[in-house]
Amino acid sequence: MFKKILLAIDGSDHSRRATEKAVELASLNEGASIEILYVVAGNKSKTDVLHSGDSESASRKRERMVRQFEEQVKEEGIEASHTILHGKNGVAEAIIEHANEGEYDALVLGSRGLGTVQTMVLGSVSHKVMKYVKAPVMMVK
Repeated sequence: MFKKILLAIDGSDHSRRATEKAVELASLNEGASIEILYVVAGNKSKTDVLHSGDSESASRKRERMVRQFEEQVKEEGIEASHTILHGKNGVAEAIIEHANEGEYDALVLGSRGLGTVQTMVLGSVSHKVMKYVKAPVMMVK
C-alpha cells in the first residue's frame, strides 16, 4: 500500500523521529522505498554560505547531513535515495510541488520548525504541506 514514501527532513530531532516512523511504515510493505527530501530555505542558504565559507562547502555540509539520514534508512534494509532542492518560493511550496509531481503513496515529516510567532505570521511548513499534498501525510511529533 505504501511502497513509495517521501520523507521530508530538515536535520532536526523531529526529522530523526520522522525517519524512524517512515522506516516503520516502509517495513510493513515489501519492496517499499523512501526518498529523503531536504529543501534549502532561501533565507537559510545565505546564512549557510556565510558559516561554511563558500557555497560549495555549504552544499557538501548539506549533502553529508542528508546522507546520514539515508544511511539510517538503508541500515534497516530499505531502499533509499535523496533529493536536495532550493525552496526559492518557500520550503512548504517546494515540498508540496515535489510530493504532488512524484505521485508518492505517503509523505512523512516532522511537526516542528518555526517558532510560535513565525508560525502565526507565516504559517507552519507542516500545516501548509498537510493542506495541499495530495498523498496521505504523516506528521510526527
